[in-house]
Amino acid sequence: MLTAATMLAFAANSLLCREALASGSIGPASFTLLRIASGAAVLGLLAAHRTRSFRVGGGWRAAAALFAYAAAFSFAYTHLSAGTGALLLFGAVQTTMIVWGLWSGERINAPQLAGALAAGAGLVWLLLPGVTAPPVGDAALMLGAGGAWGVYSLLGRGGRQPTVATAGNFIRAVPMAVLAYLLFGQAERSSGIGIAYAVASGALASGMGYALWYSVLPALKATTAATVQLSVPVIAVSGGFVLLGEPVTSRLLVAAVAVLGGIAAFVMCRNREPAA
Repeated sequence: MLTAATMLAFAANSLLCREALASGSIGPASFTLLRIASGAAVLGLLAAHRTRSFRVGGGWRAAAALFAYAAAFSFAYTHLSAGTGALLLFGAVQTTMIVWGLWSGERINAPQLAGALAAGAGLVWLLLPGVTAPPVGDAALMLGAGGAWGVYSLLGRGGRQPTVATAGNFIRAVPMAVLAYLLFGQAERSSGIGIAYAVASGALASGMGYALWYSVLPALKATTAATVQLSVPVIAVSGGFVLLGEPVTSRLLVAAVAVLGGIAAFVMCRNREPAA
């Protein structure tokens, strides 16, 4: 149940951000600042309670990757639907991780190669020009957000006290978000509901979501932890359809099957003998 709640929280980030920006109740720079600041507050309190100290963990490189993800995520959702954005984000995150593994010398077997090619083909299909294709600029921003999150995940892989490190990275990212707001957000208008969406995204979907994830992660097998995250884009697509009235196009469905199925095949075939 905790794992399911965590996946719902992760998908809620896409739904909250999309609704906030699509309704015009807040701008992307303001949303980014409030999301990071409220996430830093919640995670900072949790980390201080756990360690009985106010030591700031994490590092500046990870904080920069976190900020790059959050900022590109917000600006991309100005025009992307919740489901499309979540699928692009997830595909880019996993692609970054796979590419880094290959660059580091990991070998893949034939089923993994087929899965990676299928996932890549799904992303290409989603982005092909057409009436239902997402805007190129916003899609590129979301792919960049996924790449930044992949880098953030790689930087924090294997670290001790992940909640403390994540709290420190959020705290370090706050001045970056302030600078972005000063550069791009001073002309933005924010309503009470827009502020509420941003704070909910930061404090609940991000802050509490990451804390829950790190609490259940030790109880999950590596393959289970990787495959369960495949549900996030599905939840986002479903939520976008039910809650936001967004259409579910055949292009999105085909791309989702290819991307999520390909990544699932890659992860689940990891322990087989590598191809020659």
